[in-house]
Amino acid sequence: MATNDHGPALAVRGLTKTFDRPAVDRLDLTVRRGEFYALLGPNGAGKTTTLRMVAGLLTADDGTIDVLGVDARADPVAAKRVMAWVSDEPMIYDKLTPREYLAFVAGLWGIDSAAAADTIADLLTWLDLDDHADERCEGFSRGMRQKVALAGALVHDPRLIILDEPLTGLDAGTARQVKDVLQSRVGRGDTVIMTTHILEVAERMAERIGVLAQGQLIAEGTLDELSLRAGRGGTLEDVFLTLVAEGAAA
Repeated sequence: MATNDHGPALAVRGLTKTFDRPAVDRLDLTVRRGEFYALLGPNGAGKTTTLRMVAGLLTADDGTIDVLGVDARADPVAAKRVMAWVSDEPMIYDKLTPREYLAFVAGLWGIDSAAAADTIADLLTWLDLDDHADERCEGFSRGMRQKVALAGALVHDPRLIILDEPLTGLDAGTARQVKDVLQSRVGRGDTVIMTTHILEVAERMAERIGVLAQGQLIAEGTLDELSLRAGRGGTLEDVFLTLVAEGAAA
């Protein structure tokens, strides 16, 4: 299925998911093409549930999910072909080397082996994995594993990259490498959506920020726009806490 080259990267309308209580409550959210978008909220706000539904890892109870013009609920395979999912817990095969793992993932996507070899070489270099490319992943640190997982997510050249707390537990050097890769992808026109509890990261990297509370989008905009909405200046942390408190009181 062809994607729409002019619409948003992501548009969800009326997105709903209920467990014991509503986790995502008739959510409307639009993310533009080529932007770095941070989705923030307190624990239990519905961030991960929302992104899991977008990525096709969780079935929505109701609502629509449009990914680059593809109806992700009607054609989840086509949607997955144009996006990537990276969780906070790197999921890789320990008995494989990074090079083997990336070749395996490329094969799952049906990528020609010659083309895949070039892409894999670029990713290994990009994420500073060359020196460990032929070592088994079972002995890797969390940061190394997260870089391998990110490389695997990028093998099929996705245009929408979704990351759930990707910097959790990473040392400063590894976190910088991951951030540089993400900024580079946005610079070439791809879209990144990231959840994070590290508000300084969102403040520095995101063009727009959405704030979720109780499964609903309670505020959205640039840091300046959110500051205006909150009626105060200061850091994103100050603005975020004000907005969440207002949302809880509403």
